[in-house]
Amino acid sequence: MKKILMAILVTSVASFAFAHSGGTDSNGCHNDRKNGGYHCH
Repeated sequence: MKKILMAILVTSVASFAFAHSGGTDSNGCHNDRKNGGYHCH
């Protein structure tokens, strides 16, 4: 059970980390072209 939970955790963290492939400014922010607006990570 622990291995399954760890796999789920690693997968969700990895997908969040790669949600934005870059394009952030010096503050770690960028324009959200899909939803509009500007947000930071």
